[in-house]
Parts: sequence; structure tokens; C-alpha cells
Amino acid sequence: MTTPRTRPRRPGGHHIGAYGLLALTAVLYLVFSLALPNTFPTLDTLDSILSNQSIPAVMALAAMVPIVTGAFDLSIGYGIGLAHVMVLQLIVNESWPWPLACLTVIAGGLVVGVLNGVIVEFGRIDSFIATLGTGSMLYAVTGWITDGSRVVPGPQGLPPAFTDLYDSSFLGLPVPAFYVLALAGVLWLVLERLPLGRYLYVVGSNPRAADLVGIPTRKYTVYAFAASGLIVGFAGVLLASQQQIGNPSVGLDYLLPAFVGALLGSTAIKPGRPNALGTVVAVAVLAVGLTGIAQLGAEFWTVPLFHGGTLLIAVGLAGYAARRRLRGGAAARDSPAAPPPPPSSPTPEAGTAGTPP
Repeated sequence: MTTPRTRPRRPGGHHIGAYGLLALTAVLYLVFSLALPNTFPTLDTLDSILSNQSIPAVMALAAMVPIVTGAFDLSIGYGIGLAHVMVLQLIVNESWPWPLACLTVIAGGLVVGVLNGVIVEFGRIDSFIATLGTGSMLYAVTGWITDGSRVVPGPQGLPPAFTDLYDSSFLGLPVPAFYVLALAGVLWLVLERLPLGRYLYVVGSNPRAADLVGIPTRKYTVYAFAASGLIVGFAGVLLASQQQIGNPSVGLDYLLPAFVGALLGSTAIKPGRPNALGTVVAVAVLAVGLTGIAQLGAEFWTVPLFHGGTLLIAVGLAGYAARRRLRGGAAARDSPAAPPPPPSSPTPEAGTAGTPP
């Protein structure tokens, strides 16, 4: 009797799943460069992509962290709106030193993230509902602070050191791009190399198993929401430095792109699970696509159409990658390590064939 053989996993398929999105970015860049040779493959376009997509990339990383634990933070769009308004309110109307205002807002983002995690885990409320409710409350606070109007600096403007947080360059590239790389590097280190990251992934993939092995799922979920709130506070500081005007309704524009980047990123580099490097690659795909579409003269409504369609595709691909990862793990567990040894022939002392010893 022969034992069943498991089909070996093809390394090529793994590489396609891991790096297909990165290859798509290169293909899109090549296509738009051929279609728009005078405008797209230029240093100005590269600077524009790196600068304009830095805040969406930071927001996508903020959305990615709770997704690791199987939760969703819908308050991040409202959070960045409140954060950037608060920075300008403290600097312009309260005359705070800009470093103190920035640190206070970032700390406030951390507090909001902790509150979200506590409400979700200890209040036993679904993360969609809980964060949608807290986000609506953040939006109300934004309206209360601004009275529905914009926060506009006076004739003296904002401190140059504060605006340089976004407008300056380093090594010939916009500084915000280096913020994204540094943040992605930190998240990659935490999620892929530290026990904290492994615990977060276990909580997201199988909360019951996490409880059985002694991982406090509630505590680590709160950690994930706290990290998300901290990153959103930092994104609010960058947005205030970029816009230099406090607009109470601008934050919602970042909600959908953030989740598109986070969910689409779970299909790259580490297919089947959210990861920081995959999120950056996903944002790069979106940035190249949107920039090329804009230079082709597309209408304004193509941007939400692009984001909405990409979100549907991202959710479908993320689900497929997760199921494929689970099937691969199950097949590896169920496959026999070695075929059982054949039974030995009976000896005369053990008895004759067909009779027990």
C-alpha cells in the first residue's frame, strides 16, 4: 500500500504572491512613462508622488496595526482631522511653542487609541461600531473647537521650523518620504522580529488559541489601537505642517485610501497577513496609478472610483491570500513526516503464517 503524497509547493507561486504587487508598480510606472514621456518619468513627478503620498502612507500604516489583531479602526479619518486642527489651534490661537503643541497632539492621539481599544475589548463592542462612534465624537470635538470654521494663521504665518517638517528635503528627496520609511521600518521590526509582533499576529489569526497559550488578547488589542492612535497623531502634525490651515472636514479624505493601502498591502511581501512593507508597496501602487490617471486628464470623480474599486479588489485578494496561507499551513501539518515501516515477517518462534504467536 502506498502512502499519499502531498503536492510540493511551487516556489515560483510564492514569489509571485509576495512580489507581484511590487512588479505591478514597476509595470504601471513603465506604462505611464511610455504614454506620457514628457511629464510622467520626471524628477518633479517623483517628488510629487513622494511628497503627496506620504501622509496617506502613514495613515495606511496606522490602519494596518489594528488589522493585525483582526480589528478595524474607523476613527482614524476623524482623528487626523482633529489632530491637525488642534496643532494649529495651539500654535495660532493659544501661542504654544510648536514642539510642545506637536508632542501634546501626538500624546492625545495615543490616549484616543487606548480609549478605542478599551471600548472594543472591555466594552465588548464590535470594532466597526465602536470606532465609528468614537470617530463621530472626535468629529464633534473638531467642530466645537473650530466652530465650523478654519484655523488660519495671522500675517506672521507659522514658525518656519514647523513648516519645514513637511516642506524640507533630505538627500534631494522630500523629508516626508523618510518619515514613511522610518515608520515602516519600526513596524516591520516590531511585527516581524519581536515577541510583541508575534503575539499580535496570534491574536488576530486565532484569539481562542492565544487565550489557551496564555496570551492576554485584550491587552495586546489595546496595544494595537494605542499604536494606531499614536501614528494618527503624528500624521495630524504632518498634515498641519503641509496644509498650514486647519480644515475641520479634511480628515475624512484619508479614511478610504488608508484602508485600501492596508488591505491591499496584506497581499504583498507576506501574503495573507497585514505587514508594514506590503502596505508601503500598496501605497506605491495607488500613488503611481492615481498620478498617471491625473496626468492623462481624468475627471475628478475617477479618484473615489479608483479607491472604491481598489478597496473591493483588495478585500477579495486579502481574503484569498489568507485562505491560501491557512490551507498551506494545514497541508504542512497534515502531511506525514515519513512512510510507516513495512511489517516484519513472522519468525518460527512467533508462529506460522496466519496464526498469532
